[in-house]
Amino acid sequence: MAEVLAVRLTPRGGRDAVDGWAVDADGRAFLKVRVASPPVDGAANAALVAFLAKTLKIPRSAVRLASGETARVKRLELDGVDPSALVRAFGPRPGTSDA
Repeated sequence: MAEVLAVRLTPRGGRDAVDGWAVDADGRAFLKVRVASPPVDGAANAALVAFLAKTLKIPRSAVRLASGETARVKRLELDGVDPSALVRAFGPRPGTSDA
C-alpha cells in the first residue's frame, strides 16, 4: 500500500528544499516544499517528484501525483516508503506520536 503525503508546493522557490511541516485550518498536516522550477508545463510538479524521490532514495516511478496537479497543495502517493522513512527524511508530522 502506498504512503500518502500532502505537500504544499512553492514553485520558483530559488532552490529545491523542504521547509518543514505545517497544519492547515482543518488540522491536516502537510509538508512545505520549494522547488526552483517555474509552474509552467508541469515543470514544478516534475521537480517535486524528482526531489522527493531523491530525498527518500526511491525511484521516480514510485512517486505519483494523486491530486492537485494545478493546485498549490498536492497529494502524492509514495510506493515502497514506510512512515518511519518519512520521519527520518522530514521529521515527525505535527499531531502524531512519531519519533
